Amino acid sequence: MDYPIIDKPVPAGGWNLADYAAARRDFDWQQACRLLDGRPGGINIGCVATDRHVRAGRGAVAALRWLGKDGTVRELSYGELAAASDRFAAALQAAGIAPGERVAVLAGRIPELYVAALGTLKAGAVFCPLFSAFGPEPVYTRLSRSEARVLVTTATLYARKVQANRARLPALTQVVLAAGEAPDTLGWQAFLDAAREPLRPVSTGAEDAALLHYTSGTTGAPKGALHVHGAVLAHAWSGHAVLDLRPGDVYWCTADPGWVTGMSYGLVAPLVLGATLVVDEAEFDAGRWYDILERERVNVWYTAPTAIRMLMKYGAEPLAGRGFPALRLLASVGEPLNPEAVVWAERHLGRPFHDTWWQTETGAIMVANYGAQAVRLGSMGRPLPGVEVAIVRRRRDGGLDFLADGEEGEIAIRAGWPSMFRGYLDEAERYAACFAEGWYLAGDLAVRDADGYFWFVGRNDDVIKTAGHLIGPFEVENVLMEHAAVAEAGVIGKPDPYAGEVIKAFVALKPGHVADDALRKALIGLARARLGPAVAPRELDFLPELPRTRSGKILRRLLKARELGLPEGDLSTLETDSDSARS
Repeated sequence: MDYPIIDKPVPAGGWNLADYAAARRDFDWQQACRLLDGRPGGINIGCVATDRHVRAGRGAVAALRWLGKDGTVRELSYGELAAASDRFAAALQAAGIAPGERVAVLAGRIPELYVAALGTLKAGAVFCPLFSAFGPEPVYTRLSRSEARVLVTTATLYARKVQANRARLPALTQVVLAAGEAPDTLGWQAFLDAAREPLRPVSTGAEDAALLHYTSGTTGAPKGALHVHGAVLAHAWSGHAVLDLRPGDVYWCTADPGWVTGMSYGLVAPLVLGATLVVDEAEFDAGRWYDILERERVNVWYTAPTAIRMLMKYGAEPLAGRGFPALRLLASVGEPLNPEAVVWAERHLGRPFHDTWWQTETGAIMVANYGAQAVRLGSMGRPLPGVEVAIVRRRRDGGLDFLADGEEGEIAIRAGWPSMFRGYLDEAERYAACFAEGWYLAGDLAVRDADGYFWFVGRNDDVIKTAGHLIGPFEVENVLMEHAAVAEAGVIGKPDPYAGEVIKAFVALKPGHVADDALRKALIGLARARLGPAVAPRELDFLPELPRTRSGKILRRLLKARELGLPEGDLSTLETDSDSARS
C-alpha cells in the first residue's frame, strides 16, 4: 500500500528517538527512571517537576512564562515555582487537608492554577482540574462526585458557576479565590498566609493517587479516572520520545488545563524534562498565536486539529513576513488530524504536524508519529516503546479475538503501563468493564497496517468529540428533559469542518406543546445556561418520537444516520450500537 509521506530535516542535535526499532526491542520502564535522575519507588510528581531541578542547580532556569491577555508577562523560575508550590501545600495542610483528599481548580490559564496543582501533589492530596467553560451543572456534578474539600477559582467563575450550589456541596469546606472577592471565601494571599508552619514532607509512593480527571460516557454521570504518582514515568518518557522535549526547550501546549492534555503535557511532562513552559491566558487568535510562536522562539508546539483548521481558515495573510526558525517539532492531539493540515503546516510553518493518540484513561501518549520518522498522512502513528497495542474484537463470552493487519477492530492496550488509570472513583464495576484478558479496551476503532502504523476509524460508542473535548450525550439530554415541554431527548455529534463535530439535539414534545422556533431557542438557551456554551447543543430539531432499542434506550446512531442522510437499514459506516459499548 502506498502512503503519502512527508519527511523533514533532522535538527542539529538529532532526534530523541532516532532508532524506533531498537527502542521497541530494548526498552524497559526502568530506563525511563534515568529521565528522572533514577528516582526509585517513592515518588511525587510535584517534587519531580520542581524540587529535583533546584537540587541539580537549575533553580534559576525559567519554568513557566505566563502571557496575560492584557499584555502582562510573568515568569517563574524552577526555584520560585518550587517555593510557591511548597507554600500552597503547607496551606492545604494548615487547612486540614489530608493525603488522598481532593482539591479542585476551576480557572483559566493563570499562574495560580499551576502553583495549586503542584502544591496539591506535594501535599499528597489529589488534584482535580475542571474545565472553566463548563456551566453550573457540570461543575456541580464533578465537585459533588469528587467530594472536593478545597476549590481554587476566581470570583467571577465562583459567582457564575458555584455559588448557587455551594449549600449542596457539604464536603467543600474551603473556596480560595485567585482573583476577586466573594462572601464565605478566602483570597489567595490570605489562604497562603494561614500556613504558619513550613510544609511537612509527605511521602508518596508510585501507586498513591495523584490526579482525578473526569471524562464523559454515553450513559450515567461523568467518570472520574484516577491516576497515580508513578504515571510521571510515562509522562517523562513520552515527552522525551514523542514530543522530543529536552532541557532548555521553549514549549507551548495550547490545551486547556481543565482537561487531561493540559495536565499531562501542559504541566507535568515539560516541567519534569526541564523545559520552559509558555502559558497564554488568552483564547484563540491567529495573529496572537503566530506572535507567540515567533517572539517566544517556541521549539516544540502541541495543539489540536480544531485549532490548526482555524489557522488554515485565516489563510496565508497573517503569516506574511513571519519566520519560525526555532520550531523543531509540531504535534497534535484530541481528534484525528486531517492530511491537509499536515501539508499546510509543512508549507507555511516549515514543519509538518505529528499526530498522537491517547485518552484520559491512558494518561499519556500511546500511539504517535515520531520526529525521527517521516509522517504518513492520516496515520495515528506507531505505539510508544514500552506499550503494546493490538486490534481486537470482543466476543459475546467476554473474550477477545486478536485481528490481523488490515482488519478493523477496537484498539486494545496490554495493561500495566505506568500512566494507566487505576480506577473510576467509586465505580469498581465500571472500571472492570474496561478490561478483558489483561487488555484495556479503548472504545476507539482502528486498523493496523503491515508496517505497524495505526489508522483511526471512529468511536464504537456515542461520545461526542467537539473541538478536541469529549462530551457525553447523557448530561445534555438530562438538562433538556428538565423542560416542561420535553418528553424525550437524544443528542449526537454532527460533522463540522472546524470543530470536528458539533452537538445536535433531537427532542420529542409532550402533548399540548408546539414545536416552533421560540421553543427551540428556549431549549438551547436552557442548555447554555446550565451546561455552558461548550457543552450545549448548537442545533436542535423536533421529532414526533425518538428511535429506541427494544430495551428502551435511545438509538443515537439512527438519529445520526438520519442527520447524515444515510440509509437507516445499512449503518455499517457508523459506530456500533451503544447498547454494546462499555461506557
